Amino acid sequence: MSRLIVVSNRVAPIRAGKVAAGGLAVGVYDALRQSGGIWFGWSGDVGASPQVQSETVGNITYVTLGLTKRDYDQYYRGFSNATLWPIFHYRIDLARYNREEYDGYRRVNAMLAEKLKPLLKPDDIIWIHDYHLIPFAEACRQLGIRNRIGFFLHIPFPPPEILTVIPPHNELLKTLCYYDLIGFQTETDRLAFQDYVTREVRGVIEADGSLTAYGQNFRAGVYPIGVVPDEIAQLAEGYKGRTHPMRRASDRRRQTIIAVDRLDYSKGLVERFRAYESFLDNYPEHRNNVEFLQIAPTSRSDVRTYQHIREQLESQAGHLNGRLSDLDWTPLHYLNKSYDRRVLMGLFRQADIGFVTPLRDGMNLVAKEYVAAQNPDDPGVLVLSRFAGAARELTSALIVNPYDCIGMAEALDRALRMPLAERRDRHAHMMRAIRAADLDAWRDNFLRDLRSFVSRPKGRAQAAAS
Repeated sequence: MSRLIVVSNRVAPIRAGKVAAGGLAVGVYDALRQSGGIWFGWSGDVGASPQVQSETVGNITYVTLGLTKRDYDQYYRGFSNATLWPIFHYRIDLARYNREEYDGYRRVNAMLAEKLKPLLKPDDIIWIHDYHLIPFAEACRQLGIRNRIGFFLHIPFPPPEILTVIPPHNELLKTLCYYDLIGFQTETDRLAFQDYVTREVRGVIEADGSLTAYGQNFRAGVYPIGVVPDEIAQLAEGYKGRTHPMRRASDRRRQTIIAVDRLDYSKGLVERFRAYESFLDNYPEHRNNVEFLQIAPTSRSDVRTYQHIREQLESQAGHLNGRLSDLDWTPLHYLNKSYDRRVLMGLFRQADIGFVTPLRDGMNLVAKEYVAAQNPDDPGVLVLSRFAGAARELTSALIVNPYDCIGMAEALDRALRMPLAERRDRHAHMMRAIRAADLDAWRDNFLRDLRSFVSRPKGRAQAAAS
């Protein structure tokens, strides 16, 4: 059987049960753990020469290399996270473009392809992940690599009106078309990509559903990333550690709200804190009866935009707690640190509300993890942003607009008052959706389609589109 070779920007050996920050790390690790193979990418080291190192943990071989300071600044901090990340999350106002950074982005992708080539066998299946590596397949083809190569975008794909803000958008999207299969989280993302291909470069939708553009024939599909619900339930049930700070001095249980996000402007944390404060102001009967736990590990701490978000949230948390706290009640617990995965699943199970309200998100696995961690006999309620990809599947959550502060406050009040029968019905419906599109389905469906794709021969229609 052919090996699975996974390539992502960041690779760090993950020990069983340990926290994996972000949906990509969780999804890729669980997929590789079940199938075995190689996980290739940047080690996280900066300043080192790109020396390839290898470590095998279980049935996964982690192959990593460092980046020079120049490559890190241009490829990672620069084009990937100062241009692509904000624009793909619809934040043109936060984006910048620098030609040298774009050149560095292309250069690092070419270097990574060169380092991967000696590790490959002819029948290996190569699965590339996320926006850092859009040009990777083109670089592989230029090196003579003929393996099947698929690409999965974990973040949203913006409509053409936003994407074309990137000056080299045409060249960038041309490199994406060198993949045999391009996967998206939602149909909205796939249609945005197809819209660009057909409108901007006069690409062709073939009779078999494949696309032809820039002289390349390829497929684009929807593969919503999932979780392993039974494993999550087992972790949640087995957690015996500390609980939320959720008891009164009288030992009567408080209702609790939990949110877990990487510290990023796309996650809507500032808006969420405002909504929670509005909730306490507009529904004072909940004061001293509810507490909110926000876990937000730091990410990209050397980028000023992220430093500013942290300062904003610390200020908001201090203001809210200073204004509303009592001797035996702290309304908001804001923790700027990471926790082991089993701890998070245990905390999810104890929480009455999962508060997942990104401004824009490819999927958001926290939403699915929260639901899967619940006790089906007495489940909590998921309050979910309509702009998370998960909202397409978890339609029985309380769907909110994260830009509507009052609407989110109303949803919190409704969730805390929801009768048990309704909570059970909503939870059961969401669990059916989670099981139907679990992690195995995500991996198996994508790899099945990648293995089965046969490129169409280039004809007159393809030539016209190239």
